[in-house]
Amino acid sequence: MMIKAVVFDLDGTLLNTLEALSYCISLTMEHFGLKSIDKEHTRYFVGEGARKFVDRALIYNGDKKLKLADKAYKVYDEIFARDCLKDVKPYDGILELLSNLKSMNIKTVVLSNKSQAGVEKNIYTIIGEGVFDSIYGERPGIPKKPDPTALNLIIKELGVSKDEILYVGDTATDMQTAVGAGVKSIGVLWGFRDEKELRENKADYIVKRPCEILETAKKI
Repeated sequence: MMIKAVVFDLDGTLLNTLEALSYCISLTMEHFGLKSIDKEHTRYFVGEGARKFVDRALIYNGDKKLKLADKAYKVYDEIFARDCLKDVKPYDGILELLSNLKSMNIKTVVLSNKSQAGVEKNIYTIIGEGVFDSIYGERPGIPKKPDPTALNLIIKELGVSKDEILYVGDTATDMQTAVGAGVKSIGVLWGFRDEKELRENKADYIVKRPCEILETAKKI
């Protein structure tokens, strides 16, 4: 099999974090007397890091000049550190997929725009330690997705070619990251966005269930 490594997005791909994200951003908005953010809005506000998430929630609440941004981000950061695991769980089939990839000696990596600490807390608590070969969250000096810098660093670190790696995600940001790095992408339909968005952003493959990721990898 040509594929030697699979890089996964976190939110909406490995873990269903929608409840936690909606809960944390809603508490943040309510702290400032603003309205909460429901899950349907949350799924479209996330994906480009915590600051963008907070900014979008504030704009939605009428703070178009983001006067509350710095204070709101600090509050969100504190709430997220405390409540980021609320009702978080792996999507059905993810744990089996990861086990199968490991048994086939296919390397796995997480690449997220969440903070490094946030990614580690989610992965180590919900999925476990030692499952992934590497975990990449937000890091100083490295731009967030869809900039391909982090993905290119991962490819170099793993020692694989771009033809030997798959990038898996659920949003336009993820598909753009793969395009920017020049790697094949898989868009998943159990996450935060829809098939139209994934296809418009040049997903190479679309899957409905985690087991189809391995099936796809075997065909490449």
